[in-house]
Amino acid sequence: MPRTTEAGRQQGVLADWNDERGFGFITSEAGGSRVFVHVSAFPRGRRPVTGSLVTYAEGRDERGRPRASQVQFAGAAPARRKGSNGLSMALATAAAFFTLLVGLLAVGALPLVLLAAYSLLSAFAFLVYGADKSAARHGGWRTSEHTLHTMALVGGWPGALVARHVFRHKTTKEPFRTIFWITVIANCAALAWFVLEAPAIPLP
Repeated sequence: MPRTTEAGRQQGVLADWNDERGFGFITSEAGGSRVFVHVSAFPRGRRPVTGSLVTYAEGRDERGRPRASQVQFAGAAPARRKGSNGLSMALATAAAFFTLLVGLLAVGALPLVLLAAYSLLSAFAFLVYGADKSAARHGGWRTSEHTLHTMALVGGWPGALVARHVFRHKTTKEPFRTIFWITVIANCAALAWFVLEAPAIPLP
């Protein structure tokens, strides 16, 4: 039997949530059709997760379809998936890579301009991913996947890697994820070739 809630509100489960696009559907405990819900209907400070127990007010959109508003979480967050520590791994990977670059710079195997380029490209990629995630939620102008991959290929992949997990953007989508890692491998291979084949840089 459905639990009672505040007058005019219903209780249900967030049965399907697309974090990439910022919307999903709630299955009411009272039964009936699933109700559409946008990320803007949730309170700030906690990300929606599939399986969350929620209460909501049900209204209608401009086409007369059911739509949830004023959503509140009614229970503890469900257990996160195994990949929830992806941000820690991304930060560790990016930090290890830049530590390697600094080490190569110290022994004269890498020019300072290349370290600066990786830093600037990573910062730019991070900002672009953030803007693209915001655009996906609000229906704004999107950055093409080709552009995102090009930024990673030319050296912005550390920033892109961190941004994917910070913004939870394109972390599961295929074939984007596979192509992303191919660009990382290609960039690292090019860097290794440069370090091994380019003449040593005289230390001051």
